[in-house]
Amino acid sequence: MIQALFNWRSLLSIIAIGIVTGSVIYSNYLSRKLAAGERQKVEQWVEANKVLSVTNERNALNLASSISTQNTDIPIIATDERDSIVDWRNLDSSRALRDKAYLQMELRAFRAQHQPIIWEQSQSPHIYNKVYYGESVLLKEIRYYPTVQLAIIALFIIVTITAMNTRYRSSQNQVWAGMAKETAHQLGTPVSSLEAWVELLKEGENNDAILPELAKDVARLRLVSDRFSKIGSMPKLEERDLLSQVQQMMEYMRKRATDKVQFLLNTHGLKPILINLSPPLFDWVMENLLKNALDAMEGKGMIIVDVHNHPSYVTIDVTDSGKGIPGKNLQKVFKPGYTTKKRGWGLGLSLSRRIIEQYHHGTLSVKWSEPGKGTAFRIVLKR
Repeated sequence: MIQALFNWRSLLSIIAIGIVTGSVIYSNYLSRKLAAGERQKVEQWVEANKVLSVTNERNALNLASSISTQNTDIPIIATDERDSIVDWRNLDSSRALRDKAYLQMELRAFRAQHQPIIWEQSQSPHIYNKVYYGESVLLKEIRYYPTVQLAIIALFIIVTITAMNTRYRSSQNQVWAGMAKETAHQLGTPVSSLEAWVELLKEGENNDAILPELAKDVARLRLVSDRFSKIGSMPKLEERDLLSQVQQMMEYMRKRATDKVQFLLNTHGLKPILINLSPPLFDWVMENLLKNALDAMEGKGMIIVDVHNHPSYVTIDVTDSGKGIPGKNLQKVFKPGYTTKKRGWGLGLSLSRRIIEQYHHGTLSVKWSEPGKGTAFRIVLKR
C-alpha cells in the first residue's frame, strides 16, 4: 500500500510533466506559426496602404482597401523616421484620447516585441515611416495557455495527492497492526524457549544450569516489551558507554549465530565513549542491523562493527559479507513494508531509522552495498 502510494505520486508527476512539456512545445509551435502569419498580415497592410497612396486604378484601390480594412485584430502604430506617432490601428480609442501616455507605452511594448516594418514614402528626399505592431488577442491566449493548463494540472495533482494521503493515513492502522504482529513474532522465540525450559524443569532434579538461562529468557521478554512500550512516546535518554552497549549486543548475537559466522568489533583503541542513549531502543537498532547481516550471509561470513569517535559525533558502521542490496532497492530498504524475507513485515529498518532520527537525533543510512560482496549500514550519533 505504502509503496503503491509513492508509485502513484511518481506516476502523476511524470504524467503532469509530460502533459505540460508537450503543451509548451506545441503552444510555442502554434505561437511561432501565428506570429509569422501576423507579420505577413502587417506587411500586406503596409503594401496595401502604399498602393492606396500612389495609384488611382479602381481594381487596385478596391483590393488595397479590402486588405487594409481586413486587419481588425493586430494592433499597429505607425511612426515617422523620428518615431513620432503618425497613425495607429486596433487600439483602445477612448483610452488613447483620455491618456496621452497610452500610445507611447504601447509603442515601447511593440518595439520590444517585433522589428518594425519600414514604409518608404519617397526616395528623394528619403522619407520613410516605421510600422510597429503587437500581438493579437488570439496569440496572447496561445502563449498563456500552458500556464493556465499547468495551474489546472497542479490543482488536480494537489487534490489527488490529498486524497491519497488520506488513504495513506488510514493505511497506518495496517502498519501498526503489522508492528503488533512483529512484536508477537519477537516474543515467540523466548516464549518457546521458556516452554522447553519448563519441560526440562519438570523432568530433572538438578536445575542449577537451567535456571540462569530461564532468567535470561524472562529478561528478554521484559526487554522486548519495554522496547515496544517506548515506541510512540519520547524515551528518556541516559548517559551510557557506547562501546560497552555495542559489545554486549554483539555478544548476544554471537551466541545465537552459527560457528561459521565471525564477529569483529573495531574500537581503534578508543576509551569508553559516553553518549546519551535509550539503552533498550538503541540495542533494538543494533539487534536489527546484526540480524539483517546474519540473514544476508545465510549462515556463514563475517560481521564487522567499526566505531569511530569524532569531536562532534560518533559513527558506528555495521558491515557484512552477505549478498548485498541491488542498487534499485537502496532507496526502499527503510520504507515500511519493504522486505526480502519470507517472514516478517518489513518494519525493522523503518523503526530503527525512526529510533535513531527521532529519539537520538542522529542518522541511519546505507553507507555502501554491492551485490555479492556485502552491505554496510552507518549510524551517526551527535556527541
